[in-house]
Parts: sequence; C-alpha cells; structure tokens
Amino acid sequence: MRVRLCLEAVVKSSSKILSDKETETVRQWLPPDVGGGGSSQTFQKTIQPPEAPPTAAELEAVQQQAYEEGFDKGKEEGFEFGHREGLEQGRDQLREYAMQMDRLLSTLDQPLQNLDNKVEDELVTLVIAMVRQLVRREVNSDPGQIVGVVREALALLPVSSRNVRLQLHPEDAELVRDIYSLGENDLGWKIIEDPVVNRGGCKVVTDTSQIDATLESRLANLIAPLLAGTRTIDEEEVE
Repeated sequence: MRVRLCLEAVVKSSSKILSDKETETVRQWLPPDVGGGGSSQTFQKTIQPPEAPPTAAELEAVQQQAYEEGFDKGKEEGFEFGHREGLEQGRDQLREYAMQMDRLLSTLDQPLQNLDNKVEDELVTLVIAMVRQLVRREVNSDPGQIVGVVREALALLPVSSRNVRLQLHPEDAELVRDIYSLGENDLGWKIIEDPVVNRGGCKVVTDTSQIDATLESRLANLIAPLLAGTRTIDEEEVE
C-alpha cells in the first residue's frame, strides 16, 4: 500500500517536469527596447556615484574670483564717476577763485587811490615844512633881508596913504631904525614893535588899507601853487 502511494506521487511530480525537448523551446523573456532599433538586449542600469561636494578651498577661490571681478568693475565705474565729479568740482572751484580774485582786485583799487592821496598829502606837507625851514634859516643868516621886505610892502601902498604904521618884530624894528638912521617923522611912517610878528616879516597898516608881509603869508603864497596842483589832480581823478 505504501509502495503504491509513493509511485503515484512520483508520477504526479514527473508530469510537472518538462522534457528536454520542451526546455529547448523555452526562452527567457526580455523587456522590449524602448530606445529604438537593434535587437533586444539585456536591460542594465549603470548607477553613477554621487559627485563630491566642493571643498572649502574651491568655494573660497570662487568667492575670491567673484569679488575681484566685482571690485574691478566697481573700480572702473567709480573712477569714471569720480573723474566726472572731480572735473565738475574743479570747474566750480576755478570759477569761485576767479570771482574772489576779481573782488580782491576791485577792493585793491580804492586802497591804492587812498594811499596815493595820502602819500601826496604827506609830500606836500613835507615840502611846506622844508620851505619854511629854509626861509627861516635864510632870515636868521641874513637879518638884513627885512629891509627889502619892508620896501616891497610900502611900495604896494597907494600914494595918498596916511598914518602908515609898520609892525615889526622888536629885533627887526631896531635893525630897520639903524639902517635908515632917520627919525620916524622923517620916514613918514611909524614903527611899532610887535613880538607876535616873526622875524623876517612885517605888516603895514593905514587908515584905509592893510598889507600882510609876514613870513607866514609869504610862505603861503609860495605853497599855494603846490596846493592848487594837488586840488587839480584830485578833481581830475573824481571826474
């Protein structure tokens, strides 16, 4: 009984096993080639290993290159902008300097004119002082000049003049008396000593006229042309 069951099991198992002929007709199924063309080939997928991340040195190099490119570009643009701005500022400064120079020159004209006038006035004052000094020195060195001054002053009187009075410095009065050696009645005029009158000058007074021949008056006549010339120059400058 057991033998029969074993045989049946063997028969059933052999029915499931393919014969050698049948195995020759069996082929392995492969998926179709979707890439197009050619015979079917075994599908193989190659797995590439993942790329390694950039190193710190590589990242630093890329960053440095980007920085240098940006710096060069910014430098060029900044230079152009700065050059343009610099030129404009330079022109503005030159215009401002030119205006300041014009104002300075215009303000210098007036001080120079004032300086010229001041120097001219000082020169005139100096000349007047020199003339006075020379005249006084001449009078002191030659007191006899008073006689000529008296004669010129008396010659200016009208012929009909009466009660003529001659005012002289006391020292000059004594000198005139000694030179004429005549009395006042014989001279026809009276000598009056006047300390206010400086030596070298005199005053002639009558009932109807007066002649100022003092030293100061004669100096004023000498200086008048100088002062007149100064006034003429001033008037021409004003015009």
